[in-house]
Amino acid sequence: MSKNQVLVTGGTGYIGSHTVVELQNQGYEVVIVDDLSNSEIEVVDRIEKITGRRPFFEELNLVNESGVEALFEKYPNIGSVIHFAAFKAVGESVNEPLKYYQNNICSLINLLNSMKKHKVANMVFSSSCTVYGQPEDLPVTESAKVQPAESPYGNTKQICEEILRDTVKAFSEIKAIALRYFNPVGAHSSALIGELPKGVPQNLVPFITQTAIGLREQLSVFGDDYNTPDGSAIRDYIHVVDLAKAHIIAAERLLENKNEEGYEFFNLGTGTGSSVLEVINAFEKVNDIPVNYKIVDRREGDVEQIWADTTIANEILGWKAESGIDIMMESAWKWEQAIRKGNA
Repeated sequence: MSKNQVLVTGGTGYIGSHTVVELQNQGYEVVIVDDLSNSEIEVVDRIEKITGRRPFFEELNLVNESGVEALFEKYPNIGSVIHFAAFKAVGESVNEPLKYYQNNICSLINLLNSMKKHKVANMVFSSSCTVYGQPEDLPVTESAKVQPAESPYGNTKQICEEILRDTVKAFSEIKAIALRYFNPVGAHSSALIGELPKGVPQNLVPFITQTAIGLREQLSVFGDDYNTPDGSAIRDYIHVVDLAKAHIIAAERLLENKNEEGYEFFNLGTGTGSSVLEVINAFEKVNDIPVNYKIVDRREGDVEQIWADTTIANEILGWKAESGIDIMMESAWKWEQAIRKGNA
């Protein structure tokens, strides 16, 4: 029996939904599993509208071990897993570490146990540049030392990568690629899917767009006294569609048995760092709309500056980010407007 389905955990979430679109555009059959804790079921309808195909959907929290096992029993044609499902807010993880350790780590263990039992060989894991902490050298290469995590969220990504590495070493039938990506922003060109956090946004760009449209009174810029040109923190922002395409390339690398090491990891970014104030200025310029913001104290768990060296991903995966910060800000604003007008 051909195992031709791709299981996308967290597939109604921000990055997951864009990846499902790219998978279906490439002809893959997709099964989404999501507990809808930070997304909406309507995303499945939007994916169908974009691609003309409806993915399978199962509502499930992956911490539920028996539920994960039942999922693999129900879909015996799953051949690959792209694992996004995780809590991801740095600040919240500092305040609620146990919530993050339980959810992010137990879900991965349950998936790997079921993958092993059902002979599902391939996993692409959604990791993060947070595994590098505050790096000693910039830009960050894959050979950079993994630093002590700045937050429980970052630590869960480090631990999950260790679990993957040990699992692949112990069970040669399982292979994995961890994608350590930097800061995904922007939205699909259709403005039918994009970043839509529940409650108050924890990430910069949705807070910018919600402030610009009047949903939030003011944007807080956490710190202007970092050792950077304008004092605000620097990140490597990457368009979410570029990021989604990298997951398909990684999954195909596994399916084609090009992953000879069993476990690999790649940095995904643009290779260019942008400060918080530069992102705000880019948004204002591209969309011709002001953003009301104020400088506040630094936020616990934030690193000062980080951006990627993408050479290895460019050369080995054959992937390269294509969209710049202006396109990211334009698409994010188009998405925000569509949401508030009820068009998304």
